[in-house]
Amino acid sequence: MRILLVNVNTSEAVTEALGSQARAVARPGTEIEALTPRFGPESVEGNFESHLSAVAVMDRVATYEHPYDAVVQAGFGEHGKEGLQELCSVPVVDITEAAAHVAVMIGDRYSVVTSLRRTVPQIEARLAQAGLDSRCASIRASGLGVLELEADRDAAVRTVAAQARAAVEEDGAETVVLGCGGMAGLDEAVREACGVPVVDGVAAAVALAESLVGLGLTTSKISTFAAPRPKTVTHWPLSTALGL
Repeated sequence: MRILLVNVNTSEAVTEALGSQARAVARPGTEIEALTPRFGPESVEGNFESHLSAVAVMDRVATYEHPYDAVVQAGFGEHGKEGLQELCSVPVVDITEAAAHVAVMIGDRYSVVTSLRRTVPQIEARLAQAGLDSRCASIRASGLGVLELEADRDAAVRTVAAQARAAVEEDGAETVVLGCGGMAGLDEAVREACGVPVVDGVAAAVALAESLVGLGLTTSKISTFAAPRPKTVTHWPLSTALGL
């Protein structure tokens, strides 16, 4: 089984960290192909960057030249999943939805600890769209940007853990979700600090992708996620491999 794990930004360091976390939890026999977009922002921390990133992620997947069985979009609260589902017949799993789905299976209410405050509305919108918002106790911002989370892991653990403890003690969270791809691999340290299960979105998404492939399930193409209709799209930056 081969899973494409697509970073939403162009930071190779973040891609490497995402790939390491995914491989650490993948089943024997699962190959993780961690991909970095060819263009786009170095970090995604707002709507403009998220929409730009969505195009870059679709381009990266559309031009991948080898067979694959599932795609994991490794950006928390980012746009683009639905576009990938139109392009791909294989399962497409977003780390935001994957983490929240897992969190509600092991606790009544969950909280998300993310990067910057400005990303909170995007995450709220993604959770609402997935029908997962009613069980969300809170979304807390750590105040650290994506690249800061990657650059200083000790500071990241301290800051994220502090918000996780507050979510448990003040917001009534029974589980905590790490709400940024740059937090991949921090789950054990944060769990020790806050005393409740902590869900890493990358790990959850890989596990769900493996399960969907194992069940022989694919993306429904009957309507919502049908393949794009052939047409001329002027100056569209996606590769001509799409045939558009």
